[in-house]
Amino acid sequence: MRDLPPAARGLVLGAALAALACTAPALTDPTTPWPVVALLAALYLGCELVKLCPLPGGRVPEGIGSFLPVVLAAVFLLPPAAAALVALPGGLAATVVQRPATVRRVWHGAQQAIGAWAAGVVFRLLDGPAALGGGPSAGSGHPAWPADFPYAMLPATVAATAFCLVVTALDGGVLAAAERRPAATAWHGLVTGSLAPYCVHGLVGLMMAVMWRSPYGVPAALLVLLPMYVSCWVFAQYQRERTAHQATIRALVQAVDIKDRYTRGHSERVGQASTMIARELGMAEDRLEVVRIAGILHDVGKLGVPTRLLRKDGPLTPQERRIIELHPEYGHEMVRGIGFLGEARSAILHHHERVDGTGYPYGLTGEQIPVLARVVAVADAFDAMTSTRSYSRARPVSTALAELERCAGAQFDPAMVRALTHAIGRHGWHPVVTSDDDLQVIASAAGAPPGAPTGTPAVAPASAAEPAAVHGPGSRPGSGPGPARGPVPGSGSGSGSGHGVPAGRRAGAGPSAAEGPLPPARGGR
Repeated sequence: MRDLPPAARGLVLGAALAALACTAPALTDPTTPWPVVALLAALYLGCELVKLCPLPGGRVPEGIGSFLPVVLAAVFLLPPAAAALVALPGGLAATVVQRPATVRRVWHGAQQAIGAWAAGVVFRLLDGPAALGGGPSAGSGHPAWPADFPYAMLPATVAATAFCLVVTALDGGVLAAAERRPAATAWHGLVTGSLAPYCVHGLVGLMMAVMWRSPYGVPAALLVLLPMYVSCWVFAQYQRERTAHQATIRALVQAVDIKDRYTRGHSERVGQASTMIARELGMAEDRLEVVRIAGILHDVGKLGVPTRLLRKDGPLTPQERRIIELHPEYGHEMVRGIGFLGEARSAILHHHERVDGTGYPYGLTGEQIPVLARVVAVADAFDAMTSTRSYSRARPVSTALAELERCAGAQFDPAMVRALTHAIGRHGWHPVVTSDDDLQVIASAAGAPPGAPTGTPAVAPASAAEPAAVHGPGSRPGSGPGPARGPVPGSGSGSGSGHGVPAGRRAGAGPSAAEGPLPPARGGR
């Protein structure tokens, strides 16, 4: 408790006192149906303790609220204070993985009790007990009249929504107090991400309450938990697989950022810009995640490029440029066996193609280039021009957008450039890179010099690779002005990607399907 800021300690203490105030009336009310309270409280406590036991596929993930239907059934069956009392033991027994464990358990128990009390009050204001059947005071026995469906679903859904709002409001408040986050940031996404699951749990709890009051009684009500347990196991499997996917992506990005310290954070910023473009284009929500992953992993092939080339400050020789130009193919080879990447693999392979056909590795033109590759190409170039590298200075966002527009139609897809321009015009460019602090520690351990650049400031009004048109084909982007040779891509592949080399001049280049066989690596690399 001492480790928490004063505001957070006050909030935890206030929530604990409020929970006691919510449950106290049940202790003094002679009409409290103690057998039902004890049975439901023990059931909820046992369901929470199940999380400590291995399932066939592993443990239940922490924090998924798998057995809230028991609490919500108590909300529907019992007075508000008694429902709060049911929620208290299971909330206090919740598993925690961070310290201080006792404070977190107290907080979780208080949340559950306050949420159950509020939901119970709302349920009774909407005449939920009468709609449920048996009259408002029935806590046991058979209903005097049948449940009123479908009206009974309305108070149950509203009560579950109230439970969700109370819990998420308390969560946002403690995040803002404990981590000193802005209120808008602390509450962002909490309600939208939780509302649907809570409403589903509310309907399951309603089913359990109806069965509880039916002629079949308590055994039938307990059977309702069986499909919930199965769905919990399925969700646990999905959550475990998703966590493994995220860990794989994180490890690859960290490896690239440590190797090429001057582009640290570049991958995440490209993922963010790619998502902005895709959203502006109206892509479906499920595809936005694929776009983001494609942007994050677009430069994973740098792991196959010698570090000395990635960190070279001077101009690259033609041979060095050809070696660096292999990184899209290296990246595709690295990830082609990772099934969940799907369409993102084609973006990794083709993000240095140009719409005029002079890009690499295969010299694809226009619509031959996969859509995600065209999205990532624009995002990659934009971030390269708006972040400082070893070989170039950062430039303003407006300058970078103007350069993208100048090269649209030759190097970049004009539709993608317009989408990024419109998105930044409406929302601005505020890159959020979550890995910088961790990477600074890892890079220091790996021998990176102190003070190495760690990414773009949060406001990011700057820009990186020199405008593409000022570099001759033999010069390294940012190494100094050269004769104007037309638009040569300056996208941030890191260390002088050599975009201006026509595909026909590269050994093994030629048209190929996005996921087709790759040409053999040149030069034995």
